[in-house]
Parts: sequence; C-alpha cells; structure tokens
Amino acid sequence: MPEYRALRKQYSLIEICKNPKLAAAVTITAAEALGVDAAIIFADLLLPLEVMGLPFHFSAGEGPVIEKPVRNKEDIGRLRTDRTADLGYVGEAVSLVSKHFGGSLPVIGFCGAPFTLASYMIEGGGSRSYLNTKKMMYSCPVWDELMRKLVTVVSAYAMEQVRCGADVIQIFDSWVGCLSPADYRAFVLPRTTELVRTLQNTGVPVIYFGTDTTSLLPWMKQTGADVIGLDWRVPLDEGWRSIDFNGAVQGNLDPILLFADWKLLKSRASDILKLAAGRPGHIFNLGHGILPETPVENVKALTKFIQEQPVQEFSSAS
Repeated sequence: MPEYRALRKQYSLIEICKNPKLAAAVTITAAEALGVDAAIIFADLLLPLEVMGLPFHFSAGEGPVIEKPVRNKEDIGRLRTDRTADLGYVGEAVSLVSKHFGGSLPVIGFCGAPFTLASYMIEGGGSRSYLNTKKMMYSCPVWDELMRKLVTVVSAYAMEQVRCGADVIQIFDSWVGCLSPADYRAFVLPRTTELVRTLQNTGVPVIYFGTDTTSLLPWMKQTGADVIGLDWRVPLDEGWRSIDFNGAVQGNLDPILLFADWKLLKSRASDILKLAAGRPGHIFNLGHGILPETPVENVKALTKFIQEQPVQEFSSAS
C-alpha cells in the first residue's frame, strides 16, 4: 500500500515492528482502507529468534538471513528461553490496535510454528531442499530439545498478545509442506500440538496454516487447532473433507489472482464460495500472503464482493 511504502522510506521493517505506535498504525491503516473483517498485527515471523540469541537481518532480494545458524547440539544448548519479555513491543502494538477498534473489529495475533522457526534457525535463511534441517531432524538426538525451546518461547510470546487484546492467534507453519506425513507425525506433530493446546488455554481460537500441505491436512488437524488454513493448491471442499469437516477452514484464493481482470477474479472467488456450500465455518481468505505489487483496488473490490454475498443455507446434501 502507498501508505506503507512511504513509511518504509523512513524506517526498516524491523524498526516498524519494534515501535508499537508505528506497528499499530500500519495495522489499523491497512484494515480500515481495505475494509476487511479483522486486523492482523504487523510483526515479523522471526522476532522470537532474536531473544533466543540468534540475530538476523534482511538482505535485499534475499529475505531474512540468520547470522549464526544452529547446526549442532551445542548451538541448541545455547539458545535462551528466558527473554520473551523483550518481545513486549508486539503486545503493546496489539493493545493499541485493540483499543482503537474497541471491539468493533477482531484483532489477529500470530506466531511462527516450531518447525518453520527451527528451519530458519538451521538453514540460516531460505531453502529449497531443507537439507540441513532434515539432517538435524533425522540424526540429532536433541531435535526435540530445539522444538521444546521454541514452544516455550513462542507460546509465551503469543499468550502475551492475547493478554494485550488479540482475539485469535494464527500459527504460521510456512515451510512444513516440505515434510512427508510420516516425518510430520514423528518430528512435528507432538510439539505443535503442545503449542496449540497451550494457546487454547487462553480461551481464544487458534488458526493453523501451512503451505503445500495437502497431504498433511489430516495430521495438522490432530493438533486440535480450531481452524485449518488451506492454500490454493487444494480445492476448498477437498481440503475440508480431508479433515472430515471437523472444525473451520480458512482460504483459499491464489494471491496471484488479484492481478487478474475483475471478471476472472470474481469468478474464482465465487467458485470458492460454492465449494464452501454454505457449510458453517468457512473464513474466506487468500491461500497465502499478499504480494507487494498487488493492485490495492483489486483487494478492496474483492473484500466488498465477498461481504455482499448472501450466506448460503447449508444442508447435509451440499
């Protein structure tokens, strides 16, 4: 959005994240301008890594770079879990957004899932093969110690967001689609379930989202998450059926369709609503993050279109 791009000329992404007033302003501006039904707090997935003792920076064109990747049990042993309070600036931003809307618009807090954060820690940045992550997962006896430490930090971080006014927490497992169902069950499911259950103890719903996870959806649902996010690679009804229509789903328009002409965009959005068939529990959303070059007017038009659609009556025959 132009307002955000103007702000980025003055501040880095991390500087905005660490300034509660700026982070709140970005969140509020986007939610109000786009007319969406909830505001998601402006923050970065990797913020917890810094308080665990892993500094990172953003490299132009390459994304985040972890300065000293975790590669052995000694590295895992040095990771700290006692500095979560240093992330309080995110909670402050949540509080400002919550007060601004005064209950008229829900506020979504979020955090990274243990596996995805572990992968960033180990790979040192982006990856195609996740070679180092999988090598450690398969051979390092303290893999579960890394996951446990991440759950400790991330749960405290997300619970503070709830305390400050977040109405729901979304867990992003952006990289978990690189795993087979067997590896997911063995190395990821136990600690992710622990995170989900801990957050649910705060009384808020939990959304769990990953990309390229069609084969993992039934196991992701075993975490007990209230809502499962679906990316655009699976038809909405098939994804929902794979979890036996147990609970809600969120998704799943391909974000690139926001670059298409209005006729095609509207048609594909309508198709998703038809696949939902009026079944209770569908949250219309994109199937992944929005791209920087996306035409803002298309987002506004899509939001308005979805909100204007009548709620279909659901029947078991649907």
